[in-house]
Amino acid sequence: MYHDSWTIITHPDDRLRGKAEDVLVQEITTPEFQAFADTFGAFMIESDGVGLAAPQIGLKKRIIAVLEKDKINVYANPEILKASQALQESEEGCLSVPKTWGLVDRPKRLRIRAINRHGRSVEFDVSGFTATVFDHEIDHLNGVLFIDKAKKIKKK
Repeated sequence: MYHDSWTIITHPDDRLRGKAEDVLVQEITTPEFQAFADTFGAFMIESDGVGLAAPQIGLKKRIIAVLEKDKINVYANPEILKASQALQESEEGCLSVPKTWGLVDRPKRLRIRAINRHGRSVEFDVSGFTATVFDHEIDHLNGVLFIDKAKKIKKK
């Protein structure tokens, strides 16, 4: 399941659609998962990403990596507990939808619950660009791509 010979799956590949499966807590604390988390985060950076969801590499698991304040964090089973009514519009792209950009409205603030890479349940607030990244990556875990929500889509 956890290997390091990955490529980014691109739209319209069906593996990007559908809901990913939860990760078991006991799985997270294994050396295999820890090695996966390190490789997954490094792969995100090498791919010039600020976020990456496991379905983007063909793994139907609820795992994301997010670059937060120059630190790569990997989370399992992330969920949005609360989203602000206030929205922010930003231009988004996606590693799985290359050379395509669009304007997406997303919540300015989110309350997230997830399991960190140490197997502990954590809750935290994110805002601004980081909230956009979390919302975008959690969408991937539910088979939703930014182009499903974007307006003014353009190819570059």
